[in-house]
Amino acid sequence: MVPERHNAVKVLLFLDVGGSMDIHVRTCEELFSAARSEFKHLEYFYFHNFLYDFVWKDNRRRRSEQITLAEIVNTYGRDHKVIVVGDASMSPYEITMPGGGIEYWNEEAGAVWAGRLLAAFPYAAWLNPVPESSWPYTQSIQLIRTLMKERMFPLTLRGLEDGISALKRG
Repeated sequence: MVPERHNAVKVLLFLDVGGSMDIHVRTCEELFSAARSEFKHLEYFYFHNFLYDFVWKDNRRRRSEQITLAEIVNTYGRDHKVIVVGDASMSPYEITMPGGGIEYWNEEAGAVWAGRLLAAFPYAAWLNPVPESSWPYTQSIQLIRTLMKERMFPLTLRGLEDGISALKRG
């Protein structure tokens, strides 16, 4: 009786929910299910469109039980890997402007928060369910690819392999 082996990598998984991500729910559910069974140390959080100053663990309580990104940065160590899953399809001002968030007035631009998250957790990758051939036609995808230091990968088997390789390299 040998216990099942689990990957000892520590992962913070951020999942975009709602809006344009609704068509990708099935794929993301499969990814989440696989990640939950694979990683011994997995923490997951939800966001909508882009990472701002807070995320949440339960989509039904997204307004009442928010977790600040500052809390995440101060709680988890630099040894955690960050994986963001989202279509990165939004208006560019949602990334670049204070007040650009579509659900509330964010005091600082999303790009500022993304920078803080990447400074705290330099091993990060963005998985995008939108076909890679469409990426050049969406300005927000280009902005996020730049913010992520080109560590955006398609949510395909090959993209997952490339993303994991990028997480290993840093």
